Amino acid sequence: MFIENRENELVYMTSSVIGTRHAFTTRYGGVSEGIFSSLNLGSNRGDDPERVRENYRRVCALMGVGVDGAVVTKQVHGSVVRTVTEADRHVCMSTVPYEADGVVTSCRNLPLLCFTADCVPALLCDSVHGVAAAVHCGWRSSVGDILGNAVAAMTALGARPESICCALGPAIGSCCFETDDDVPAAIETWLEGDTAGLFRRRGDGKTLVDLRLANARRLLQLGLSQANVDISDECTYCSHDKYWSHRYTKGQRGSQAAAIVLR
Repeated sequence: MFIENRENELVYMTSSVIGTRHAFTTRYGGVSEGIFSSLNLGSNRGDDPERVRENYRRVCALMGVGVDGAVVTKQVHGSVVRTVTEADRHVCMSTVPYEADGVVTSCRNLPLLCFTADCVPALLCDSVHGVAAAVHCGWRSSVGDILGNAVAAMTALGARPESICCALGPAIGSCCFETDDDVPAAIETWLEGDTAGLFRRRGDGKTLVDLRLANARRLLQLGLSQANVDISDECTYCSHDKYWSHRYTKGQRGSQAAAIVLR
């Protein structure tokens, strides 16, 4: 179950299945102005860098660290998942020296952040064995099996699939994720045909796709328990006042974050 929380200036969502500090941020609680109002965490969208840095500071404080204390993704819609350590703490607004759409760690007090504005954010945690991950699941990353890579990286650090919990956060829903035939075809191949209920074909030749449910289906294939997978029911396109939506704004937007830290 997803719950809305308010802490200091921030409004953010949490999931009942994740047993450590985490957050799916909204547009609320930042200092950015204009089209970036107010909690924009996209450092390359054209927003005032000092305002973005203050937004980062607020989210990092929520995670218990300073503004330069978190690890972030550098997203390229790929399937690379990077195992990170203390050496990967990111100096806010500096260039990220690697490309990775997911990050995994077993380090305590090391927050992980990934960014979205319609794509599916996935936070994973094995509280028993002390491993966490933040993963950006756009459709290309998804069919590239980024969640398979994330679970493999977590198990390499000692996690077990049956102990991993995953929250799939606010993203564009099946009500609004309109695609051409290449997307459902790629998902059919990725999930080896286990796609019942994922697609709704329209009369105009387009297909509406449930990308969150597709990723949940993959998690079950990877050995996670259905009881340990939580799926947000909020659509970023429909709720564009609360969340950043790339499609709704035609690219003129900020970014929200999914953040997790092992205590």
